[in-house]
Amino acid sequence: MIPGKFSNQGELIFEIDLVASDGLIITVDALLDTGFTDWLAINTQDALALGWELVDSEETRLTALGEAQFKIYTGTVSLDTQEFNIPVIVGDEIAELLLGLPWLFTRRLVVDFPQGLLTLG
Repeated sequence: MIPGKFSNQGELIFEIDLVASDGLIITVDALLDTGFTDWLAINTQDALALGWELVDSEETRLTALGEAQFKIYTGTVSLDTQEFNIPVIVGDEIAELLLGLPWLFTRRLVVDFPQGLLTLG
């Protein structure tokens, strides 16, 4: 189970580990976005720094801002000591790391604002 925290705006934030191609583990905060239908979104410079593998460079997706070009990488994420190799949406315009809806198909999300309780597990 992963404990989370609420941002000042009530966003759901979880600490996750990104695993670089050389095995280095980098712990980061990620925003859970249930409107995002892919596993993970990250900025281009971060994916390159992690040494993740480019899979597709011609993927076009619709976003809230209209159409945008994104690349698809394969990345490794560690959640609750379990490693997952997942497709990752990568783009220059991605400002914050996003966890998407697919995580909720395999994990239970508990959100209790009055009690200040947030977990993913």
